[in-house]
Amino acid sequence: MVLNIFTENYMIFIWFAIIIVAFFIEIETMDLSSIWFAAGAFIALIVSIFTESIWIQVIVFIVTSTLLLLSLRPIFKKYMNRNEIRTNASALIDQEAICIKPIIDNERGEVKIQGKKWTAISNENIYENERVIVLAISGVKLVVKRKK
Repeated sequence: MVLNIFTENYMIFIWFAIIIVAFFIEIETMDLSSIWFAAGAFIALIVSIFTESIWIQVIVFIVTSTLLLLSLRPIFKKYMNRNEIRTNASALIDQEAICIKPIIDNERGEVKIQGKKWTAISNENIYENERVIVLAISGVKLVVKRKK
């Protein structure tokens, strides 16, 4: 009887395949997006044992996946981002610095701010001893512009 259910209901295998694919996509991306589709496919797999209606299974899959994605993903993302290391570097934005190595033709130069040297980039030529304002931080470089 049980073997007969599995051979006649091919959707069980399709849902199982979706679970595996969604799980491996989640492992690769770690974005907490695909895991909810794996959970929805698991619920649809269970439903497929009790009904052969593909439409019911698909609706269960879509509704379950969407509800899990919209309700649980924000909660899990909030707790997963706790490993982010915060620095005080963002305090440098809008601060004044002095150019100690020229920034010419979008090449890297250097600025000194709060007693520390930073690599800096700009979309304008900035020469030594000119004052600049920090616009942003891009990786380990300051994005600066000439102070007017």
